[in-house]
Amino acid sequence: MAHPDDLELWAGGTLALHARHAPVTGAVAAHDEVRDSEAAASAKVLGIELELLDIADAAAVDDLIRRHRPEILITHPLDDVHPDHRAVAAAVLAGLPEVHIHTGCPRRLYTCDSYNSLTLSGPVNAPVIIDVTATFDQKMRALAEHRSQPIDDHFGPMAQNLAALWGGRIGAARAEAFTPIPILGRLPSAPHL
Repeated sequence: MAHPDDLELWAGGTLALHARHAPVTGAVAAHDEVRDSEAAASAKVLGIELELLDIADAAAVDDLIRRHRPEILITHPLDDVHPDHRAVAAAVLAGLPEVHIHTGCPRRLYTCDSYNSLTLSGPVNAPVIIDVTATFDQKMRALAEHRSQPIDDHFGPMAQNLAALWGGRIGAARAEAFTPIPILGRLPSAPHL
């Protein structure tokens, strides 16, 4: 992810949910001492490991995948409204093919939500919606660790609204949304509907 608060904002409930069953590592571009320490505190709240990347480029993506062998990788939308998000998504796509051929990892690639679920191409099309009702408070506590950012009057209310809207689509109180991206022309199969 591009910024120290992106893990929490766009996928915090899902990451915390997965961390209850398997190791989860979040990787974000390093910024400054304050924001990086906020990211570390937030990762603890989510129950995940954190890697701060000096450079979030294709080589860093390749290295992360080779070291962690993730089943699932989440990045920003390719057409995100934020240029830093688009740059990270492009780095993921650039770093993925060779390492996937050699390791088979990740098996699944998803993009997360964005600002008010809008991209440069229009509304986020997210057919995968995860019920995060059980971990939503944890997500919000993690987001609150980013005291240097406008959480109370900007990111917090947006996270509340998006979670309620996606949750409403699946009959849950809170949810997060994701879009599957093909890896070398393949999406993972589903065992059943």
